[in-house]
Amino acid sequence: MFKRIALTTVAATALATAPAWATDVKLGVLNDQSGVYADLSGQGSVLAARMAVQDFDAAGKGINVEIISADHQNKPDIASNIARQWYDRDGVDVILDVPTSSTALAVADVTAEFGKIFINSGAATSDLTRANCQPTTIHWTYDTAALANGTGKAVTESGGDTWFFLTADYAFGHALERDTTAVVEANGGKVLGSVKHPFPGSDFSSFLLQAQGSGAKVIGLANAGADTVNSIKQAAEFGIVQAGQKLAGLLLFINNVHSLGAETAQGLQMTTAFYWDMNDGTREFSKRFQAEAGAPPSMVQAGVYAGTLHYLKAVEAVGSNDPAAIVAKMKEMETDDPLFGKGYIRKDGRVIHDMYLMEVKSPAESTGEWDLLKQIATISGEDAFLPMEDGGCAFALAK
Repeated sequence: MFKRIALTTVAATALATAPAWATDVKLGVLNDQSGVYADLSGQGSVLAARMAVQDFDAAGKGINVEIISADHQNKPDIASNIARQWYDRDGVDVILDVPTSSTALAVADVTAEFGKIFINSGAATSDLTRANCQPTTIHWTYDTAALANGTGKAVTESGGDTWFFLTADYAFGHALERDTTAVVEANGGKVLGSVKHPFPGSDFSSFLLQAQGSGAKVIGLANAGADTVNSIKQAAEFGIVQAGQKLAGLLLFINNVHSLGAETAQGLQMTTAFYWDMNDGTREFSKRFQAEAGAPPSMVQAGVYAGTLHYLKAVEAVGSNDPAAIVAKMKEMETDDPLFGKGYIRKDGRVIHDMYLMEVKSPAESTGEWDLLKQIATISGEDAFLPMEDGGCAFALAK
C-alpha cells in the first residue's frame, strides 16, 4: 500500500540560524510493519510522526528530534523486548502507535516500569485507560468503548436487536465484544452467542456458519484489519447478507474499505475518529501524506501525527524532556490540531474528542478511488468514550 519510506531514523536538524539545542528527544514508532495491520499503521505512522516534527518546526524551536522505528510483529513478547531495549539502552523518550491490544498492554507496563511515555494510537482496547491504566500512558484516537457507542448502538437502534459475535481471540477482540455487548443490552438488544477465531486468521468459513446458524439479526465482527476484510468477503461467498442477516464491522479503516471495494462494502456503517475528506485541515494534511505514502492516512496514522504534535508542544512548554513533567503538561493543555480539532486528555490518559458514524458509499455515490465514506452522525467525545468513573482506573480515581 505505501511507497517505502527510506529512512527509519529521521533527525530534525537545525538551520545555521536556529538556536542551540535546548532539548533532545527520541521517539520510537513501534508497530506492525509486515502483517495484518501494516497498511493502517506501519511505515505510514513513521511518516506521520516525521510530518508532525516538521510541521511543529521542532528544529527551529531548539528541539532536536530523532525518530526510530521497529516491527513488533503483533507479538507482546517482541514488543516488550523492543520497548525495554529502547528505554534501557537506546535512550528512547516516548513510544508511539503500537497497534494490537495485547502488545499495547505489554508496552504500557514496560513504559511505566521505566517512567517514560507511551502515546498509543493503534490499539483499541479500552483497558488501556481502565483496569490496566498507567500514569505514563496516553490513549489517542479511539477505543473499543467508542466503537461500541458508535456502530454498536446505531445498528441496535435501527432494529438489529439480536447479535452473534465473531471475535478475534486476543485482548482487542475480547474487549470489543465486551464493550459492544454492554451497549447492545443497554439499548434493549440481546446477544445470542459468540465464537472466537485465531489471530491472525485466514479461513473464517466454520465461524461464519456458526454465526449464520444462530439466527441473530446481526453478526458483529469483533476483529480488525485483514481479518475483517476476509470475514466480509467470505460472508459474501456464503450469501449471508443476501439471506437476511446484517454484518456489523465494529472496527473498519479506510484501507479496509478500499480493499473491499465500494461494490462489496456499500452500506456498511463504521465508527472513526478521522476521515481524510472531513474538512480543509484533514484534506490538506492528507494530500501531503498521500503524495509520499501513496494512500490517504488511516485514523491510526492521523492519531500518531496528533499525538506527536501535542507531545512536542508539551516539551516546548516544559523546556526539558522530563517525562513526568511532560505528561502532566499534556494533560493540562487542551489538545488542538487540524486533524481532530479541540479536545482534552483526562487524568486516566484517555484523549477525548468527537467520533463519527460513517457509512460506505455506493459505487454511484463515489467520485474517486478514495471517496468512500459519508458522515451519518457526530458523536461527542463525552458520549463516545466510557466515563472515567466507570473505568476502574485506580490512580485516576484515587482521592
